Order: sequence, then C-alpha cells, then structure tokens
Amino acid sequence: MTPLLRVVDLAFRYPDGTPALAGVTFSIDGGERVALLGPNGAGKSTLLLHLNGLLTASAGRVVVDGIEVTERSAREVRRRIGLVFQDPDDQLFLPTLLEDVAFGPLNDGRPAAEAAELARAQLAALGLGHAGDRAAHHLSGGEKRLAALATVLVTRPRLLVLDEPTGGLDARGRQRVVALLRGREETLLLATHDLEVAAALCHRAIVLVDGRIAADLPLPELLARPDLLERHGLAAPLDPIGG
Repeated sequence: MTPLLRVVDLAFRYPDGTPALAGVTFSIDGGERVALLGPNGAGKSTLLLHLNGLLTASAGRVVVDGIEVTERSAREVRRRIGLVFQDPDDQLFLPTLLEDVAFGPLNDGRPAAEAAELARAQLAALGLGHAGDRAAHHLSGGEKRLAALATVLVTRPRLLVLDEPTGGLDARGRQRVVALLRGREETLLLATHDLEVAAALCHRAIVLVDGRIAADLPLPELLARPDLLERHGLAAPLDPIGG
C-alpha cells in the first residue's frame, strides 16, 4: 500500500539560521490516526506547515497522496489535506462565518449557491447553524475552534491535520471536539501535547523533540512507558476523555 503521507529527511532552518527540523522521516497510511507529540518548541507546528507547502523545506521532501509538495503542486495538494491552524483566528478572516466556511468550496470551483449550501450544512453539523451571519470575533473560544474545523471539514480532505485543536478549551469544549473527531472517517494527524486528547483519538504516536523524531510507536505502548514519557517532557493522562 502506498502511504497517504510520506515525509522524507525533512529539514528546515529559519531565516536567521536557527534549525527547526532535522532529518524528519515518517509515513502515514490511509485510515491511520496518528498523534504528533512533543513539548512546546519541538517543531510540531513547523512540520505541519510543510505538509501543504506553507513552508518550504531546506532539504528533504513531502509527498501527499502520491504528489510531491512543491510550489507548483501546492494547490492540488491542498485539495487532499486539510490543515487546521493552532490559532483559529488565522483560519477565520472573512466578514461572516458562512463566508469563511464557503471559501474552500468556492476555491475548489463550486458555484456560489452550492458553496453556501455546503457551508450551512457543515455549520449545522457542528452546532453552529445559528452563527453563520456572525463575525468570527463575536464567537466564543470554543465556537472559534469548531468554526475553524468547519472551514476544513467542508472540503472533505483525505488527510485531516490538526494543530492543538483543544488548546485553551474548557473540559466541555474538549469533550465536544473529541466527540466530533471520533465520528470522522478521514486519516488524522493530530499535533498536541495533551495526551488525554491523543489517547482518546489516536492509535499511534510520533514524538518530536528538538526537531527530530525521538519515538514512533503504538500509543498504548508509549502510555505504558512512564520513563519514555518523562524523558520527552510528556505528562501521562489523568483520566480518559469520554465520548
């Protein structure tokens, strides 16, 4: 089986020369649900921004659904991979939420009426049907998280990539996002330092430390190794998150 995502010897340095990624290699098969774990500053967000061409690697390559990510192929790659940013304000930029969610289908060439219909249906599915005419800055933190998810889910990507999707949410908000993601069928790559969320959604863990892969193993095996968790700055989950 050809992996849905392949990352090969990926390296990246910021313009000031600071290294962020150093020889990162892994693959994800269709249907997998993978947690990308690591402490703050490990390089998780930087790695995710390479997957759809928002950052250009210093070395190495990324292949999504058989297409190598380049400046020329980025538009086609973004039809297959849906990236939800860590800060929902980076995802929501149009005057109304309905316009934000319709933007993806419009960009894919859907007629305006069809794009609006898809956006309304997606908002309703996430419990935001009442908020279509509101601006993002009028939403609560939890609503913004769901709205950012809506902008990506409406395009039906093959690979769903989420950067700290429960960051800053209260217990109820975390449970709602987890319940939503449990019901999805897309291949999932979830970047988080929250092992409770990872354990609720994923079966495999890739641990990134200082821009390098420190471990790649089944998540239950990682959770059973307190020495490994402590070594890589991860805290064992206290309680499972219910669905």
